[in-house]
Amino acid sequence: MAGSKTNRKFKKALRKVFFKNVLPLLIVIGAIQLFANNPIDINVSNLTNENRGNLSKQVLQYEDKVEKYAKEEGIEDYVPIILALMMQESGGRGNDPMQASESYCGSVGCIDDPEKSIEQGVSYFALTLEKADYNVKLALQSYNFGAGFIDYVRNNGGEYTEALAIEFSAKKYEELEHTGIYSCIREEALQYEACYGDIYYVDAVLNYYDEENEEIM
Repeated sequence: MAGSKTNRKFKKALRKVFFKNVLPLLIVIGAIQLFANNPIDINVSNLTNENRGNLSKQVLQYEDKVEKYAKEEGIEDYVPIILALMMQESGGRGNDPMQASESYCGSVGCIDDPEKSIEQGVSYFALTLEKADYNVKLALQSYNFGAGFIDYVRNNGGEYTEALAIEFSAKKYEELEHTGIYSCIREEALQYEACYGDIYYVDAVLNYYDEENEEIM
């Protein structure tokens, strides 16, 4: 009887160890094997219909329009960059989502139709891209500063750098400060008195750019 009682205690102890330590381990191992044999196919487009690559749904609603005008300009490979540019400019909101009025008529607010904004914005980006010899960073900064920045870069080494962007911005701000039109949109630019445009525009746009398309950079 004493031996039987000892065996029952031993078996009870074994069951306790099994359920507490062994079974959870077996479950984990089984799950790993199941995942290895049947990998989950994650379709990113099924995760959200509102955002892709940090682009808002407001920007993505204009993707077809951007593609249309990019094809007309022969720069359809740059659609992801243009969408990122729009994201930085407006997030796809408003009647001038490409903020293209100044390049169209020389002043803010003359475009009040999103499609016209996209047509003009894509056209102007194509112009800066061609003039910049398809250097995307130079073209982007020139979209913000104006195409005159390309000439400035060519006269100062020929390669886009953030230092040249700061230098150009500071010079233009010194020339135009008296107009009261320009002010620093970034606190970091105050130390340089570089308050013309956005000296960090390139990095800001590329934050919204899908790196899978980096072959055009």
